[in-house]
Amino acid sequence: MMGPLLPAAATVVEAFDDTVPAPLFPEEEQLVARAVDKRRTEFATARRCAREALARHGFAPAPLLAGERGQPLWPAGTVGSITHCAGYRAAAVARAADLGSVGVDAEPHQPLPGGVLDTIALPAELARLRAMAAAHPGVCWDRVLFSAKESVYKAWFPLARRWLDFTDADLAFDPDAGTFSATVLIDAPRYGDTPLSRFDGRFAASADLVVTAVTVPVRP
Repeated sequence: MMGPLLPAAATVVEAFDDTVPAPLFPEEEQLVARAVDKRRTEFATARRCAREALARHGFAPAPLLAGERGQPLWPAGTVGSITHCAGYRAAAVARAADLGSVGVDAEPHQPLPGGVLDTIALPAELARLRAMAAAHPGVCWDRVLFSAKESVYKAWFPLARRWLDFTDADLAFDPDAGTFSATVLIDAPRYGDTPLSRFDGRFAASADLVVTAVTVPVRP
């Protein structure tokens, strides 16, 4: 599902279950030492996807550790993103010479739990969701918004090295094109010669899953 949302420079590896063996390196084992079995298995499969994606770019298997915000620490010269939810795990990887950053997210295609939408959405976004729900009632737009904001954050953080709250970016969607844009509402650091004030992404929804992806072009 994720591949069509990303440019050709990004390699995507997906898994819809945990049946393929996915051994962890000892350093990775420490990251999930206290996790329940389900969480550990999801983590291992997602790491396997990431290693397979890196292998297609010529990188040998190696531990993928986590940074201060839990983000994967990719090998020098690469950028990437990992996601997993019920029934789905995926990793997207690209060379840093081809893309500046990548953010992907997957969510179950179900309405958000009660009370969550009001904590993540701006008033303007709520109005847009209502309009989209009226025009396209088969899509859980609240979940699409949540996933898109997760993808924006995953693309933002490796470049900005700052927290971005759910309400720090205003997202607008084009339901027919399957695209969205995010306008950052806080003071944004520069990446190359441009502030990190706008992100563009794509989304897709199946009966079971919502997937979103954001990429940042390389900037001089």
